[in-house]
Amino acid sequence: SPNRAAAFSAAAEKLGAKIKDIYWTVGHYDAVAIIEGPDDETVTSLLLALGAQGNVRTETLRAFSADEMRTITSRMP
Repeated sequence: SPNRAAAFSAAAEKLGAKIKDIYWTVGHYDAVAIIEGPDDETVTSLLLALGAQGNVRTETLRAFSADEMRTITSRMP
């Protein structure tokens, strides 16, 4: 629901995070949100607050940019 998405975006902004986009999907998941935050803890806090409302369950997929992946793989032994 777009109204719930707007409320979620407002809550994210209060924590210093930003909802880059939300896509409503067909299949196992009802929606996918692209979220940017200052750190993983902030985004986790946002998702825990969303889940505490009782009507949403979340699954987090941490994504890495190409530059981040280069840094990660450069550390491999």
